[in-house]
Amino acid sequence: MTSTDTLAPLTGTASATGGDELRALMRLAGPLVGANLLQMAVAAVDVIFVARLGTVELAAATLGVFLFNVLMYGTIGLTTAASPLIAAELGRRQHAVREVRRTFRMALWVGMASAVVVAIILANGAALLRLADQDPDVVRRSGHFLDIMLIGIFPGIASAVMRGTAAALGRPGWAFAVTGMGLLLSIAANWCLVFGNLGFPRLGLEGSALASVISLTAMAIAYWLILHFDRRLRRYRLFGRWWRTEWSRFREIVKLGAPISLTWMAEGALFGGASLLMGVLGVREVAAHAVALNIASITFQVPLGVAQAATIRVGMAYGARDPAWIARAGRVALAVGIASMVVSAIAMWAVPRLLVSGYLDINDPANAIVVRLAISYLAVAAVFQIVDGAQVVAAAILRGLQDTRVPMLVALFGYWIVGFGTAIALGFRTPLAGVGIWMGLAAGLLVVSILLLWRWNARERIGLTGS
Repeated sequence: MTSTDTLAPLTGTASATGGDELRALMRLAGPLVGANLLQMAVAAVDVIFVARLGTVELAAATLGVFLFNVLMYGTIGLTTAASPLIAAELGRRQHAVREVRRTFRMALWVGMASAVVVAIILANGAALLRLADQDPDVVRRSGHFLDIMLIGIFPGIASAVMRGTAAALGRPGWAFAVTGMGLLLSIAANWCLVFGNLGFPRLGLEGSALASVISLTAMAIAYWLILHFDRRLRRYRLFGRWWRTEWSRFREIVKLGAPISLTWMAEGALFGGASLLMGVLGVREVAAHAVALNIASITFQVPLGVAQAATIRVGMAYGARDPAWIARAGRVALAVGIASMVVSAIAMWAVPRLLVSGYLDINDPANAIVVRLAISYLAVAAVFQIVDGAQVVAAAILRGLQDTRVPMLVALFGYWIVGFGTAIALGFRTPLAGVGIWMGLAAGLLVVSILLLWRWNARERIGLTGS
């Protein structure tokens, strides 16, 4: 059995059905959804440990992690172009060993070159936070935190490239296993280094940063070993002649990946901006927003995993120049992604107090206002969920067609002109306040989902299928 057998059915033959495509999609998406949820748990572990150090340390870590994540995930977005390119190569020719190796190698080159730039920015993170008029003590502590965290940008980006490649080659289960290992290691390293257990030095906030670097490095090493020794992956000899340049492929990755990067950063900045708007309204609004957003973020990991798998499935169909397979792969992915969010939306409408109780004591009178606000935000988040699931999968299937520039423009328009503009208008010029801000987010996502779905449905007419 070759590595691509796990992606069956690989061809868009007349006998292939929606059920066949659904099974193939879920074999890819299941482990990726699990890995995404575990990655959220890794982030939660850091917060749990740092929160016990004090308010200044928590604020410093929050700012530092925000800056680190925005830059790292922007860079990962750049290298994500490797997945549809590899998938298309496999769709064209099932045993495209040399072409896959070239794409992987140049994606690593792009990632590492970008990591150098990101590391330089993070080394000056304290200066950037100072320009943002943050508390001096928080800025100083955050600067020390980032001086350590910036080391993790290199293994973090390398891990993302290796994870995406393994999934594109039909081995998504490794993403779940490696992320699970990273979670356990993060817990152990934080426990030892933050509080000085088992004879380790008590490093406090810096210990949490070091724990993150250790976890990221261990995950990168694990992926390296997997790509070397997994019997279905080693035939590609992905690290063979790693020093050889392929500038045409390098430019292709940058051209396809730069819009993905800007799209991800624009979406992340939208939610960061919404948090700042909530801060203007008050502390209770910020707390309620954080609870509602965390619940929405957890459920979002399901369509996100489906989207990651959908890029691969549509990418293979695109490489095979099979319009019927492209249509089937996209249709099934959209159905699964939207259906998963319908389920979570129903839960938000039906049992919002139960969901909020996982974060707050809903019977404590001191929390009454925050609980009420969080429940009102969840009512909007239920609608938000459905359109968010639609837009993330729509963007992913277009990415499978190697269409990223126009979706980026759609995202910038929808997120910032419609979404953020509506959030400001409804949040501060109407009595809706925080609910208005959430309605703005929902409006932006709705516009993006409508425009991307229109583009997907018009794919053949505007020449995206390559057939």
